[in-house]
Amino acid sequence: MQLLLAEDEQKTVDYLTKGLREDGHAVDAVGDGADALALALRNEFDAIILDVMLPSLDGWEVLRRLRAAGRATPVLFLTARDHVEDRVRGLDLGANDYLIKPFAFAELLARLRNLARTPKPSPGGSLVMVGNLEIDTLRHRVTRAGLSLQLTSKEYALLLLLVRNQGRVLSRTLIAEAIWGLFHDQQSNAVDALVRRLRAKLDTPFATALLHTIRGTGYVLDI
Repeated sequence: MQLLLAEDEQKTVDYLTKGLREDGHAVDAVGDGADALALALRNEFDAIILDVMLPSLDGWEVLRRLRAAGRATPVLFLTARDHVEDRVRGLDLGANDYLIKPFAFAELLARLRNLARTPKPSPGGSLVMVGNLEIDTLRHRVTRAGLSLQLTSKEYALLLLLVRNQGRVLSRTLIAEAIWGLFHDQQSNAVDALVRRLRAKLDTPFATALLHTIRGTGYVLDI
């Protein structure tokens, strides 16, 4: 993968650059938010590893401007900011994943492999497709096999979360954090109920299921 690394701590830059290149990736590293944004807008990257606390522009603003410019490059936040509110904010801004420091390098590699499978938007920038499922993220319109799906705001948020993590099993806790901003196992019932409602609209009318339950683990959307 061609990667952009935006990180201002030199030790972390050296560690990540060495490890990623040994794993076969090409890495461009910058330590400034404005430089990261300029490079991301000028060049095509397979993924961006983005710290939150950067000089000039913080990671939030880099991602906001990147998405506002219509660029859908997958973004992985790699940061010490571990509050639920931070993770939710990152996902709401359009991040594809969020990994907290300290981290295991093997997990970072696995998450990058997952980003490589992220569904690609259409040239228009707002249409995401998974099989016969189409999501217009600009207009919040969802269709499957040409049929319009009428989703509530929570159902739409869950679908978008699953689509952005296609092929990755999401735990109930992670879903609860992203949808409600809550970190509590008691929310598992609410997650299950929301999944049932989404599945009734997304899968029940069609021959092939997209939303799968992984018993004891969570849920995954995949073809």
